[in-house]
Amino acid sequence: MNGSSFARLAVVISGRGRNLQALHAAIADGRIAARIVGVISNRADAEGLAFAGAAGLPCFVLPHVEYRDRASFDAALAAQLRELRADIVVLAGFMRILTADFVRSFEGRLLNIHPSLLPRHKGLDTHASALRDGDAEHGATVHFVTPELDGGPRVIQGKFTIGAHDDAARLAERVMMDVEQRIYPQAVAWMARRELRFEQGSVVFRGRPLLEPLSLHDLEPGF
Repeated sequence: MNGSSFARLAVVISGRGRNLQALHAAIADGRIAARIVGVISNRADAEGLAFAGAAGLPCFVLPHVEYRDRASFDAALAAQLRELRADIVVLAGFMRILTADFVRSFEGRLLNIHPSLLPRHKGLDTHASALRDGDAEHGATVHFVTPELDGGPRVIQGKFTIGAHDDAARLAERVMMDVEQRIYPQAVAWMARRELRFEQGSVVFRGRPLLEPLSLHDLEPGF
């Protein structure tokens, strides 16, 4: 961190920005000791930018289609994050695969949330995959980002029982409202307080190696 009592948080989005809104709310009411120094999107039409602008957050658009390749886009993204002096970089519905060089340059500062109980259902269409495979439970996972897609060490997972009437759209809404918007702000709060770290490829939580991901039972009051 930068030595200040507040972590500098950058949020990278591609879409609606609902996790961005949850993070912003948790910062506003004091649950996260951070301030959002920038919201970055690879899409100018991302709905989350409208929220960010209305909330007075600095917004930056880096249209990926304007870059000749993935490495060029990632270099521009890295430059923007360095200019913002981000302590924590939160991927919140960012629909791009990052290069290994980018990930390594921000190792230990880069968090992602994935809508499945990793290591199950990496990649896209996780809700349909959970139904197709007959899973009894579904949820979301916050993890540190490593070069392996959706393969970084897990921090916290939230899960629920899949109901008889759940379809993919219903599961998506349940995952977002009941899990993601609770566990992501909590993970960022821990990281901002320096209670959560990534060291030598492993998660350290409150000074001890985290051998299994935390759960909804570990949430602090208010999350």
